[in-house]
Amino acid sequence: MSVIERPDVPRHFTTFLAFDYGAKRTGVAVGNRLLRTATPQATIRAEGRARLDAAALRVGEWQPDALVVGVPFHPDGAPHENTERARRFGRQLAARVKLVVYEVDERYSTTEAQSGGAADPDAGAACIILEQFLRSIE
Repeated sequence: MSVIERPDVPRHFTTFLAFDYGAKRTGVAVGNRLLRTATPQATIRAEGRARLDAAALRVGEWQPDALVVGVPFHPDGAPHENTERARRFGRQLAARVKLVVYEVDERYSTTEAQSGGAADPDAGAACIILEQFLRSIE
């Protein structure tokens, strides 16, 4: 996967903020290319416009170079109602904060976070999504 490069940021310092979109909660994680790991952040517990406002505040706080949004699918890869909701969230956030959003298939990320003992499964899922993305880029 090719990632948008910023000439003012050394490539290995590229920072990403990831979101695990959910109907009631949205997990958040931050990470960078250098370490290729993600750190959980406080989960956003809001819906609708309040969720978008909270996500934009996180972007302002972390100043990432790009965003990653987990997009859910059925086990067979078919989309479902939350697939489009997550994509809409990504599009709206991108338009608001003027950053590129990369989508990542987030199937089983919450289950994996729970089985790994994450204190906050939503933030844990955001970490899994971001680390999957970081492994996929050059």
